[in-house]
Amino acid sequence: MIKGIVFDFDGLIVDTESLWFEAYQEIMKEFRCDLTLEEFSKVIGTTDEQLNEFFELTTGMTVDEAGLHVKTRDFYHQRAGSLELREGVREFLDEARELNLKIGLASSSGRDWVESYLKKFEILEYFETIKTKEDVEKVKPDPALYVKALAALGIRPEETIAFEDSLNGSAAAIAAGMHCVIVPNPVTNHLPFENYRLKLISMAEKSLAQVIKEVEAASSTC
Repeated sequence: MIKGIVFDFDGLIVDTESLWFEAYQEIMKEFRCDLTLEEFSKVIGTTDEQLNEFFELTTGMTVDEAGLHVKTRDFYHQRAGSLELREGVREFLDEARELNLKIGLASSSGRDWVESYLKKFEILEYFETIKTKEDVEKVKPDPALYVKALAALGIRPEETIAFEDSLNGSAAAIAAGMHCVIVPNPVTNHLPFENYRLKLISMAEKSLAQVIKEVEAASSTC
């Protein structure tokens, strides 16, 4: 029986990832570095280390020398005002409350970053626990963030659905023993997801009750 849900943040609740891809792709062009979606996908849901390595190998410059992250951040924040909650997010949170489910969040990003958006969209109070990179030694694909979220919620992995949009995130949720539902965004839709219970176009595609019913049915046949 499902007793709780845990959300990822970037790309799932708010599609920050598509804007970050646009930002990095545009700024890297200044250095004659062609960032493909395939290369960017490697860092979605985790740290930027591989992205930094790709840039330095391609250009022969260091990230600090180029000021890559500063320029990219400026590009991002100039356009971030247009970001909204992804379709169906608020409805899922409301329905989770109605179903008396535990609600958590597990993100590889920093706490200030995550909570600033949750406050902006007035959904912070829905979450009983929020685990971010400050709470663990290793972020996703390591399962530590989800393990900590489950412990804080007081529920077992098999009683919980994780909602994810990335390979690193889904790997973390599955390694933690949770049921994983994939809700990809434009920059993750092409990724080869595996071992998930259900894949949605958006959270508006089905009610949360229907998702739970399908997840429980799928898990009973495994």
